[in-house]
Amino acid sequence: MKKSSVWLIITLLVLLVAACGGAEETEEVVGGFQIPAIEDGKFNVAMVLIGPHDDGGWSQAHFEGLEYVAENLDDVHVAYIENVPEGADSEQIFRSLSRKGFDLIFGTSFGYMDGMEIVAEEFPDTIYIHISGYKSNGENFGNLFGAMENMKYLAGMLAGARAKMDGNPKLGYMATFPIPEEIRLGNAIALGMLETCPECTLDVRWINTWHDPIVEKDAAASLFDAGAQVVFTGADTPAVADVAQEKGKWGVTYDWFGSCKVDACLTAPYWNWGPVYQSITKGVIDGTYEVGWDYFDAETGALGLFGFMDGEDMTSGVSELPPEVIQLVKDTLAQMLAGQFNRFDVFSGEILDNQDAVVVPAGEKMKQADLDQFPPGAPGLECEYCMYWWSEGITAELPELGE
Repeated sequence: MKKSSVWLIITLLVLLVAACGGAEETEEVVGGFQIPAIEDGKFNVAMVLIGPHDDGGWSQAHFEGLEYVAENLDDVHVAYIENVPEGADSEQIFRSLSRKGFDLIFGTSFGYMDGMEIVAEEFPDTIYIHISGYKSNGENFGNLFGAMENMKYLAGMLAGARAKMDGNPKLGYMATFPIPEEIRLGNAIALGMLETCPECTLDVRWINTWHDPIVEKDAAASLFDAGAQVVFTGADTPAVADVAQEKGKWGVTYDWFGSCKVDACLTAPYWNWGPVYQSITKGVIDGTYEVGWDYFDAETGALGLFGFMDGEDMTSGVSELPPEVIQLVKDTLAQMLAGQFNRFDVFSGEILDNQDAVVVPAGEKMKQADLDQFPPGAPGLECEYCMYWWSEGITAELPELGE
């Protein structure tokens, strides 16, 4: 046999071995995103984040929840992809993670909902949990969220009292998108505000982004410059408190317990996702978790109000408030943590909108579909007091539905 023929055969054998897995697998890149690999013999969990994992807010809270899973469950491998836009890009990422073989996939932004729903039909053996939306197929595509309106309501009490004490009864709310979540949380802030400052008003700015520190700073500055004494954020970073520090006013950060780190931060409603993610992962592994609509309240320990939870000190801006206000917040929080006051109590009637119309009659409470849905609600999730309105005290208007 000729020497050249021998080398040809050897070369073909090497290529064959490599094709069968004998060589190191080439990393997969989809749409510019590195798709992580699974670990054989383990239960594999992936998370898709809208922002960077260390954003100081929403994405960092989720990322630390994922780390908690890895630290507290045996034989579980976790991975994440960050900065994934909503829409078609995210659908590709969910599909790629599914093809890789991940067993459980969390999607942590509202705009991932439709893409996850589509991919879930293609991969019936994979479990998909979407955070903050309202859809579920009851089989392998579930919805998960919590009653952050509880903590926003308490923060509204503190902010109203602070603005009143400062002699400037104007608040601001830097909202992201006109979706049910943001309207629900804005109304919770206003209802809490009115408990301690009936004369206070709340202005709103829509920024149409979840994560953009520059846009967040500009919007916060706009609200402060328009006269607000305290400004809340619905976005992902602590920018609102940084701007408050510059303006000599107060900011209320969000999402992550570590976001309230400057003197001008009044408080921060925040998430503690770790125990929730651990419980779901364990339940999926042992087959006890029921995929559907999973909406938790404060008694789970997954919600917090900075300065009021065990081991936390109140900020200087809160400690100066009248003792009766601080006690009101403490007492209401204790009821929430004991399961005696929930999200439906926050939205119990009578509630007026900012046009002085009764939107929830006296003695009535909103139901989950009312919190999640715009009128008339989705088929099977129809709402009676559908929350497409601003509470009294809010000076802004909502865009027409369908705009």
